[in-house]
Amino acid sequence: MRKKLQAATLFFASCVLGTGSAFPHDDMKQMHHSPPATACNTTALACASVATGAFAPDGKLWVTWSAGGRVSVASSTDLGKTFAEPVTLPKTELQLDEGPDARPKIAVGQDGQVVVTFASRDEKYNGHAFIARSIDGGKTFGALQPITSDSPSQRFETAALDQDGRAFVAWIDKRNVAKAKKDGKHYAGAALAYAWDDKPGGMLQPATIARDNTCECCRIGVAFAGPGRPVVIFRNIFEGGIRDHATITFADEKTPGPLYRVSDDDAKIDACPHQGPSLAIGPDSVYHATWFALGRKLKGLYYAHSEDGGKTFSTPMRLGDPNAQTSRPYVLAAHGVVYLAYKSFDGAMTTVDVMTSRDSGKTWSTPRSVAMTHDTSDHPLLITSPAGAYLSWQTLQEGYRLIPLEPQS
Repeated sequence: MRKKLQAATLFFASCVLGTGSAFPHDDMKQMHHSPPATACNTTALACASVATGAFAPDGKLWVTWSAGGRVSVASSTDLGKTFAEPVTLPKTELQLDEGPDARPKIAVGQDGQVVVTFASRDEKYNGHAFIARSIDGGKTFGALQPITSDSPSQRFETAALDQDGRAFVAWIDKRNVAKAKKDGKHYAGAALAYAWDDKPGGMLQPATIARDNTCECCRIGVAFAGPGRPVVIFRNIFEGGIRDHATITFADEKTPGPLYRVSDDDAKIDACPHQGPSLAIGPDSVYHATWFALGRKLKGLYYAHSEDGGKTFSTPMRLGDPNAQTSRPYVLAAHGVVYLAYKSFDGAMTTVDVMTSRDSGKTWSTPRSVAMTHDTSDHPLLITSPAGAYLSWQTLQEGYRLIPLEPQS
């Protein structure tokens, strides 16, 4: 699987490493959970090819990962130097969905609430997504709950916790694909579906389709514009089969708003790039979006921001060197700073570059390298704690790494 991840990155990426000075080695302070030298086939974090981190409001780090055919969860009180005994979630009937954009995901709230979502899949890549909850600070998790019982396939699910502790879950759903096929009709792509918990720590309500005819093969991003108002970014299918990115901002928890286009890439493609977008919303309500473009107008990695609730976005800003290979852009808005990360491959070394903006995306710093590896690596993810912002990155050689995005004293 690790070789497949690397091959997918090399095939679909099209731009890379910007110039800029790297952090001095002492300032990078890379914290990692190293893999053993022997073959890795257990459920340990060291054996994972993908890992997702999140901070709790109290500053505790939580990580979920897939390894050994299982999903596990563990916490750390020393920024990833050591981890508590992991909790391994129940085994699913089918194998885990571990494609490039599929991974276990985690959201952590107040009062010991931890939510994990993940999916299994069959040989035809029909996904079956689950949610697992803990209300005792991750010591135990309840039984796995399917996110829906009314669809033949759900993939790329992601959960976010509203300020009241209710989970909002969005995913790519194929119920309407199956219905159209049964009726002898054509249906492009899949649908964007969502569901809310009925109460904090409760059970998911029945699923609702927010949008038909979305791309079926890329991760989606979720952020909140306000209480009960999630914003979802995803690859939509526009008229003529154009697969460009778009956002939907909910007017309230039951009302998905209009579809607004993020950019005009003109991506007339029926293939799956397996590089979904990323979204962050700052306290000033500015939307920040990053995506991988595979269109006739734009190719490569791009960033844009919106100051009007996603109705219009700024002119796309190209990330990295267009003559090299760059992939997996990610954005975070935290502590008055907007952070952009992406990884670059020069044929031998993979490097994660970070850029920062302190004026809501209007101007940006020169890219700087914050981490590197000589072997296979996961997507670079950005996470925030009450104290600062970090790169969360799993690599084959070094294991799990938590790296501060600002030099530490």
